Amino acid sequence: MFLLPFYCNIIIVKRQIKTGCSIVVVRAHGVHVVPVRFRAARHMNNKPSEIRKSPIFNKYVIITPGRALRPHDLKEYTQNQPNPDCPFCVQNVNKKNIVDKIKTKNDTITSIKNAFPAVSLDNQKAYGVQEVIIESENHQVELADLPLKQIESLLDMYAQRTRVIAKNKKIDYILCFKNQGSKAGASLSHAHSQVFATKIVPEDLREEMILAQRHKIKHNTCAYCDIVKMEMKSSRKIYADKYVVAFAPYASQFHFEAWIVTKRHTDSIIDLTQNEKKSVAKILKHLALKMKELNLSFNYFLHNVISDKQQHFYIKIQPRDGVWAGVELGSGLVINSVSPEAAAKYYRTK
Repeated sequence: MFLLPFYCNIIIVKRQIKTGCSIVVVRAHGVHVVPVRFRAARHMNNKPSEIRKSPIFNKYVIITPGRALRPHDLKEYTQNQPNPDCPFCVQNVNKKNIVDKIKTKNDTITSIKNAFPAVSLDNQKAYGVQEVIIESENHQVELADLPLKQIESLLDMYAQRTRVIAKNKKIDYILCFKNQGSKAGASLSHAHSQVFATKIVPEDLREEMILAQRHKIKHNTCAYCDIVKMEMKSSRKIYADKYVVAFAPYASQFHFEAWIVTKRHTDSIIDLTQNEKKSVAKILKHLALKMKELNLSFNYFLHNVISDKQQHFYIKIQPRDGVWAGVELGSGLVINSVSPEAAAKYYRTK
């Protein structure tokens, strides 16, 4: 048994094993235990599982707090080391591929054409636009390390690229998203986001639109406006100010999942005011810092269906701590061993 103070410095490691509320760190010359601040798991094992359905959408989740204490195998820890060949470092970016830039106080955010696009404007069989947004010229910073102003400017870049791409009448769907960490599908460690746009609206989004429209007809209210009202009163609320609210959704599909939703009913990132962007940037940085404490890979995304004028702006953040296996892939039912109430409690800590 290892006994260490509750607060101690996280050390750079090569491999780690999660064991409940501590991390066993395996290094070339020894083993160390680093307690992490999320300790709710040790108190969860007596809580029964619970099947939850999204308040509005046809998604079911089984919240299983007791499974959080299952043993885990070794897993790799991704380190962002200098790489002279990184294609997103300023000296290696092909200037011909640059489509947009935003200068900040001490940095630059750059949008470039994706060198390996799944869709392109010159391919009628897979028509669309795919860009990479380089979030900083500094190779060794992550989203959590960026100044608030830089994150605010990143949101400005999402809005700029969405506005420009939406002028193409053949495009009906624009997705701004970020993959951070190998478990989230990131192939390069240099901090970056992507923009993916196509004429096809994904089936999941079509279903969401239909269910939101049914909710509107039945209740004469926006589905997401009602979710905001519900979560503002719940123990799943993480943060709220005059402009936005952040919460762990009732039927969270992922460990530590969080949503950021504007209080004002507004259609897309193009329509956000600067004050709303500041609020989004503030809570997005806080969530990124808290995920960094747990070494979590994560995805986040924001949708824009051009033809749907009844959307409500949101960013959905989905950490990728676990891997979906037989139950999830076979049945479509998701098992989540970290309850959203526990996740929100963790996120509320400083």
